[in-house]
Amino acid sequence: MRKHWRKIGGLLAALCMAAAPQARAASASGAPTPDRPNIVFILADDLGYGDLACYGSRAVLTPNIDKLAAEGTAFTQCYAGSGISSPSRCSLMTGKNTGRTTIRDNQCTAGGIRGVKINPRGDTTYVRRANLLPTDTTIATVLSAAGYRTCLVNKWHLDGYDPKAAPNHRGFDEFYGWTISTVESNSPYYYPYYRFHGDSLVHIEENAGGAHRRHNNDISTDDALAFIDRNRERPFFLYLAYDAPHEPYIIDDTSWYDSRGDWDMNTRRYASLITHMDAAIGRLMAHLDSLGLREKTLVIFASDNGAAVQAPLKQLNCNAGFNGRKGMLYEGGIRVPFIVNQPGRVPVQRLDNIVYFPDVMPTLAALAGAEAHLPQATDGINILPLFYGGRVDTDNRLLYWEFPGKQRAARRGDWKCVTVKRGKPLELYNLKDDPGERNNLAGRYPEMVEKFDREMRQMHHPSPYWPLETDKTTK
Repeated sequence: MRKHWRKIGGLLAALCMAAAPQARAASASGAPTPDRPNIVFILADDLGYGDLACYGSRAVLTPNIDKLAAEGTAFTQCYAGSGISSPSRCSLMTGKNTGRTTIRDNQCTAGGIRGVKINPRGDTTYVRRANLLPTDTTIATVLSAAGYRTCLVNKWHLDGYDPKAAPNHRGFDEFYGWTISTVESNSPYYYPYYRFHGDSLVHIEENAGGAHRRHNNDISTDDALAFIDRNRERPFFLYLAYDAPHEPYIIDDTSWYDSRGDWDMNTRRYASLITHMDAAIGRLMAHLDSLGLREKTLVIFASDNGAAVQAPLKQLNCNAGFNGRKGMLYEGGIRVPFIVNQPGRVPVQRLDNIVYFPDVMPTLAALAGAEAHLPQATDGINILPLFYGGRVDTDNRLLYWEFPGKQRAARRGDWKCVTVKRGKPLELYNLKDDPGERNNLAGRYPEMVEKFDREMRQMHHPSPYWPLETDKTTK
């Protein structure tokens, strides 16, 4: 019965997509429609693959995200753009893998801009960061050109230390959140007093004097709802990038888990950040529904990378048993949840297609009828048919990641080649048989490793921000 339903769904989806260009052209300057919907992309920060009930968590409560998955499409083999924030988000925004993105690590070894970095303990260091350039085409640039009103709420992390590289200078019409270039713009963390509205640094008065009255999850959701209200009559792209559950784990309300006497406070707060974000997402969905926009809005949920070393990795199984964590190119660092939902349009299904962040730009461009505005050099493919019950061959291609001079990884089909230590040999895994990357087969299949190595070198493009590391990557 399910197979028969999927066949009918696929046929209907194909017919709808065939008619979609005309529908999009007709509504290019008008209100959103189910064929040319609003787009809400929700990104969690350091959320592990196993932190959601719909992806196997038995401990963390995520009913609203679970509902998105239960009533939509959940991808089981989606990969982030990188194992850490800046390069992963750069890959997402530009449709490129980290072999050619402007930003390939959180810090660079040359060029860029020198600035202040303050760790959770309050210690200050000086580092160099690369920033997204005016020549970098973003998803916002592409969708704006197609008539979408675009907005980033909360975390950007692509400005380096250049105030003029903020999202409202890189394609977004509106921006409410924080930047790297202004240290105090997200301070104190999770209960900020300072926050940007465009180029203006404003005060969250409720949090003055260190008060914990408005949590960042709530502030970000309020900003998102206000943007939706202002643009309810036109198609919009909302990129809602929550901080949760990035460390330090700061949240006063842990009531969901206070009865868990076997959990320490770190674990309770980590889980509470996720559940609190989930509640905020539920509020966002209810608001779209109240405005009659739910069927006219495609919602995507993902995480920028795996759970961090500070997370209760073992106790909560945050990375679902995968090897590695944030900052590593093993599965635990880059495999992430990816959920797509649009009532009446996106079918209920779980897909094993291998997809990754560079696919998002061409996919959303196809949805908006904005393919003509795409840059030429991208690494993703259009996976839009998968959203609507169709088929795309996603698995017979090379997916690539790098931290220049430190780590490399590539996947094609069931096979993955990776090294996470500078100068160490490449490892080889069959992820179909060994998803946890426990059995290194490099010694058994040296020819396959050599082929991966050649292809990975071809995927790498030199960068002025990592000149010395570049040489090490290609050797």
